[in-house]
Amino acid sequence: MKEDDGFDTPGAGKAPINRSLERGLEILRAFRAGTEYLGNGEISERTGLSKSTTSRLTQTLIHSGMLVYDGQRSAYRLAPATLCFANAMYNSSSLVQLAAPLMREAAHALRVNVGLAAADRDEMVYLESIRLSRKNTPRTVQTGQRVPMEFTSLGRAYLATISTRERQALMAHFKSRRCDARWAVLETEIAAACESVQLTGYCAASWQAEVVAISTPLGIRNYQDHILNISLSTPQSIDAVVTRYAGPLMVLADKIRAGFNVV
Repeated sequence: MKEDDGFDTPGAGKAPINRSLERGLEILRAFRAGTEYLGNGEISERTGLSKSTTSRLTQTLIHSGMLVYDGQRSAYRLAPATLCFANAMYNSSSLVQLAAPLMREAAHALRVNVGLAAADRDEMVYLESIRLSRKNTPRTVQTGQRVPMEFTSLGRAYLATISTRERQALMAHFKSRRCDARWAVLETEIAAACESVQLTGYCAASWQAEVVAISTPLGIRNYQDHILNISLSTPQSIDAVVTRYAGPLMVLADKIRAGFNVV
């Protein structure tokens, strides 16, 4: 497990946090797929910011080209400029650019879905997703899409890599959203997944009907939160899928690590 030593945090313990910037970014985070427009009241509710603070910061975000205001709706939407950040991140990530063709090759050879995701708070965000499973999955996973950390093999593989303190904080957060009975089951599943990662390098989960996924941490410096997975729609058991695809997943992960080390 990695311990948080602040090595990769510039100015750790020195520079104070800019609260206005932090709050402005929280407003941008309030916009999710499927929600084009948000009013000040909705933004305030999603972020926990006061309506006066929300109003002040949305005006700043309009001025900086991050939001567009619709007077008829009395609401805001993300400006086109925000898409440039995602495009820049995707196309400038040396890991994504190296991994994508290897993932595509594996997806075609195995006829499975191959994904690469990274952690963001209590969720995992897909950075790349190659969808080639034999059957139609319940939904199409796209780059930038979020999935819950606690239910997925991606998230559980990530939880296995972080420090005890970080994991305990996330576990407390997950627990706060569930009844005791449901949490007892979920806690056991997460613990088993973390143990599996420590012992075998991967874990598996099926959080949607007839969809099984296996995930492994890449463990590349500066990309410690990046997790690779294989998933497919199948009536087979988790054990059967693991027997067939865990080996190819680990081979793919090794190829990505080897390629990255020579870049």
